[in-house]
Amino acid sequence: MPARRRALLVLSLLALLGAAAVLLALAAGSFAVAPTDVGRALLGEADGMAGEVVRGLRLPRALAAFACGGLLALAGAMMQVLLRNPLADPYVLGVSGGAAVGALSAMLIGLPLALVHGGAFAGALAATLIVFSLARGDGSWTQTRLLLTGVIVAAGCGAAVALILSVAPEKQLRGMLFWLMGDLGHAGSPWPALLMLAAGLAGTWPFARDLNLLARGDLAARSLGVPVARLRGLVYVAASLLTAASVTTTGSVGFVGLIVPHLIRLAIGNDQRILLPAAALAGGALLTLADTLARTVVAPQQLPVGVLTALIGVPVFLYLLTRNPHGGRS
Repeated sequence: MPARRRALLVLSLLALLGAAAVLLALAAGSFAVAPTDVGRALLGEADGMAGEVVRGLRLPRALAAFACGGLLALAGAMMQVLLRNPLADPYVLGVSGGAAVGALSAMLIGLPLALVHGGAFAGALAATLIVFSLARGDGSWTQTRLLLTGVIVAAGCGAAVALILSVAPEKQLRGMLFWLMGDLGHAGSPWPALLMLAAGLAGTWPFARDLNLLARGDLAARSLGVPVARLRGLVYVAASLLTAASVTTTGSVGFVGLIVPHLIRLAIGNDQRILLPAAALAGGALLTLADTLARTVVAPQQLPVGVLTALIGVPVFLYLLTRNPHGGRS
C-alpha cells in the first residue's frame, strides 16, 4: 500500500475511533441513553432528561476529555522529538508540577474554580520560564541539560505540593487529591482546550519536515538547513503550552503523553507529518474512553481519570519494555 494511502487510512480509522469514543461517552453512565436518543439529543430533538444529560452534562465533558487527551499526546510526541527519547512525556520538564503548585495554592486560599484554573495555567507557564531560563545558562543548551533542569524543577514543585497538602484543611484535601490524579468532573467549557488543540496541530504542521530531521540529530538537521536552536525553542514552548492547557482543564493525567506517541510510532513509523495528528486523535480517544470508565465502573461514584490511565498505561509500558529492552530508541 502506498505511504500516502496508508497514512490516510490510519488517520481515518483513528478519527472513527475518536468519534466512537465520544458517542460511547454520551450514551454510557448511571443514566443510560439509547444510541437513537443520543443522536436526537445532539440534533436538539430530544427533550427531557435524555436531552439534558447528553447536551448539558456528558457532551462538554466528553469533548474536554478528547481535547485534553489530544493535547497530552501531541505534547508528548513533540517532547520525544525535542529530547530524542521515545520514553519522554509532557510532564518530564516540570510543567505539570508548576500547574499543581498554582492550582493547589488557589484552592488553599479558597479561590473560585475559574481562578483555580487560572492558577494552574500561571503555575505551568512559570515552571516553563524557569526551566527554559536555567537550562539556557550561557546561551546554549542541550537535551541533557534541559532534562536535568526539568527534573530538578519538578522535584521542587513536588516538595511544594507536599507542603500545601500537609497544611491544607481536611475538607479541602479530597478536592486537591482528585485534581492531582486528574478529574474531569469540573472541567468546565471544552472550547479553550479544543481551540488549543486545533492551534497546536495547525502550528506544528509547517515544521513537521524539520522535526523529522531534528529527530535524526542536531548535526544532520543543521547540515540540511534546519535552524536547530530556534526550532528547539519553538517545540519546547509549544509543548509546554499544550500541556499547560490540558493540566488546567483536567488536572494531572499521566501516561497519555508517554504511551500514545510511542504506540503510534511503532504502528506507523516516525514521520511527524503523520505521527502528530495521529497521536492527537489516539490520545483524545484514549482519555475519552478512560473518563467513561471512570464514570461508570463504580457508578454513581466517580474515579479520578488519572487512575484509569495509569492502570492502562503501566502494563502497556512494561509490555513495550519487554519487547524492546533498549527503550524503543530507533
